[in-house]
Amino acid sequence: MRLLLMSDTHLPKRAKRLPEQLLAELPHADVVFHAGDWVDTATLDLLESHSRRLIGVYGNNDGPELRARLPEVARAELGGLRFGVVHETGPAQGREARCAARFPDLDVLVFGHSHIPWDTTAPGGLRLLNPGSPTDRRSRPHCTYLTATVADGALTDVTLHRLPRPERAPV
Repeated sequence: MRLLLMSDTHLPKRAKRLPEQLLAELPHADVVFHAGDWVDTATLDLLESHSRRLIGVYGNNDGPELRARLPEVARAELGGLRFGVVHETGPAQGREARCAARFPDLDVLVFGHSHIPWDTTAPGGLRLLNPGSPTDRRSRPHCTYLTATVADGALTDVTLHRLPRPERAPV
């Protein structure tokens, strides 16, 4: 099972559209994750209509329309692994222990908010993944997203993809 993970798209404030490289991944993904801060409902509509399965949550920059359609925390069992998605996990320091305590029933937690890619494993085995942002690199050198594979109850082939700078939205 192939996974596509993204977060913090911030459309149309940070870019005019999702990058073509990211959109080209959609037909190959069995499950698409979005860890919040969509900002517009058009991105949610696009991903819902072009994804086999979409698992998403709202973020702190998402208004009432998105909050009405998305949960704060989403959970799914995929290929024998228990996944969770949430936007905010707090500061980097202590993140693993904090998330392991908050989500003791998960194997993998996908999160966003910082725009900083993250891939660690907490004591006890919880894998934490932040795909960064495909449209707003902030202090990072590149915009990013993740792909991964779930097979035989294991998460493998976790790959961070770098993107060219997006075409900025008009100010």
